[in-house]
Amino acid sequence: MDYIIKTPCGLIQGTLSKVENVVAYKGIRYATANRFEYPIQVTSWEGIYDATKYGHCSYQPRSFYNEAEVPEKAFYFNEFRKGETYTYSEDCLFLNIFKKIDTKQGDNLPVIIYIHGGGFTGGCGHELHFDAPIWPTKGVIGVTINYRLGPLGFACFEELKEKVGKTGNYGLYDQLTAIKWVKDNIEAFGGNPNNITLMGQSAGAMSVQQHCLSPLSKGLFHKAIMSSGGGVNNMLSTPLPDKHYDFWKKVMYNADCSNINELRKVSAEVLFKAWNKTKKEVKGSGMAASPVIDGKLIIDKASNLVKEGKYLHIPYLMGSNSEDIVPPFMHSMAKKWCEIQEVPSYCYMFNHKLPGDENGAWHSSDLWYHFGTLNNCWRPLEDLDYKLSNQMTTYLTNFARTGNPNDTTSPLWKASNKKQKHVMHFGNGKPTMKKVKTSTLWYNMFTKKAVGE
Repeated sequence: MDYIIKTPCGLIQGTLSKVENVVAYKGIRYATANRFEYPIQVTSWEGIYDATKYGHCSYQPRSFYNEAEVPEKAFYFNEFRKGETYTYSEDCLFLNIFKKIDTKQGDNLPVIIYIHGGGFTGGCGHELHFDAPIWPTKGVIGVTINYRLGPLGFACFEELKEKVGKTGNYGLYDQLTAIKWVKDNIEAFGGNPNNITLMGQSAGAMSVQQHCLSPLSKGLFHKAIMSSGGGVNNMLSTPLPDKHYDFWKKVMYNADCSNINELRKVSAEVLFKAWNKTKKEVKGSGMAASPVIDGKLIIDKASNLVKEGKYLHIPYLMGSNSEDIVPPFMHSMAKKWCEIQEVPSYCYMFNHKLPGDENGAWHSSDLWYHFGTLNNCWRPLEDLDYKLSNQMTTYLTNFARTGNPNDTTSPLWKASNKKQKHVMHFGNGKPTMKKVKTSTLWYNMFTKKAVGE
């Protein structure tokens, strides 16, 4: 079979996924963008689009060194990327769609769009833990996306603000454009454009949170899932772009450029070297490549928007891990966000100790289970792991379908509110509703080295 379908953009050819009876449409170009410019959505192409291979990832620090030889990168490299080959480019605005072979236009299946994490500076939508989610076997179409990272995705320059009325957040606008592309085209793949769930983890969850607070997101998606990064905390307050202007001027200087036009022309390697050099020279600049209040997509501090009720009043499913990065804060943010919702929303704690080491439920470890991609994992996984993943993907796809993770066969997951303090625990046994021992999370934070990327 050729797996060719007709979309509003034109004909597209897919390929068999790793998952039986699932077709993958890989490397679909959803937008184009020049450096330090906002994306333009793709609306058509000539001929049959070849969607049989993943597209380029955004340039990122690991593009310019051998990650296998850097000790501090060893854990995540071995976990999610070892044995794989990735290509990097500024031409990186690609997404991937996974559907069952027999899914067709008119089936109106729910859709999950996933935004990867990586501190806004790394990652892509087809690392091992994202490669072929099993969601289509449970009646949900899956989408993963790439977006611009680091200085390509989040640089801020005063002269660009004066010229186009905003600066920064290029990576967030990439994500927004990807969501729009999916909404405009997913019906051809058998999806329902009016039943889209936006999902993300870590910086991806922080991205989802920003989209849930943005006036530009109205009507684009209908539910949200956030892992290890969702919620609102004043410690993570989003700054105005002018806070970063001096930093990015110094990046320009370190790239031996005197203006934006010159900086647009230097190689990506020169740009990233200048950015890394500047981070070492400027104290407290670790998050200089991250979202800012641009006045369009992000219009104010999250805490102010929450007080004013200016966020999407949709169902939320969110949580964190017991050995997460700053686990008590991650849990508190997720739980409080669920509790203030008028629409039933659901909180979890992933505390399953993965086999193969003593790191416990580290940051990102839940992704193997949420995507059902355990067959890609190097760890000595057991039947218990596959059962847990099956239950977690069942809850996830139920939520994507109806806004409620429950069905008639799974343990009851109660919605969170200010009186109902229990959350769903995904541990080494049966999923269970119970309170989280915050003292344990504090102990984990101070006694275990958080593995995070």
